[in-house]
Amino acid sequence: MGLSRFLTGLFLTAKAVLNPVVFGVSGMILDPEGRVLVVRQTYMPGWRLPGGGIDRGEPPQAALQRELREEVGLSGGTVRLFGLYSRKVWWLTHITALYVIEGGSVDFRPNLEVRAVSWASPEAPPAGTAPATARRLAELASHAEPGPYW
Repeated sequence: MGLSRFLTGLFLTAKAVLNPVVFGVSGMILDPEGRVLVVRQTYMPGWRLPGGGIDRGEPPQAALQRELREEVGLSGGTVRLFGLYSRKVWWLTHITALYVIEGGSVDFRPNLEVRAVSWASPEAPPAGTAPATARRLAELASHAEPGPYW
């Protein structure tokens, strides 16, 4: 039994090295008018949805709440999963869990990751919105089933 367990562990380790998966979270924070908070990050161009990586062993919703508190000062609100998305980044598979947050409060202050925020209509995102963010806003606006790719 010990050798079998060792070989299984070795196989899973090799698979993770050769085919790594990264898991992240992102949030569509809605205001009472149905607008979505978009951010300008310090390290990426365009308007995007706030979010970030999940720490090892961290539940996705806890990661979401931590990231949005750090990046945009979000507190409170109800959270529901909107969709799971996949994309290829270099040799990595990147999975993003996208959540909708309603009824929260945002107290934004520019920081190392986010330099500006704006409330955007899902039907008419601001110029310069990143393509993936524009697709997510269109899904929200049309009540469409989320696509599989970010």
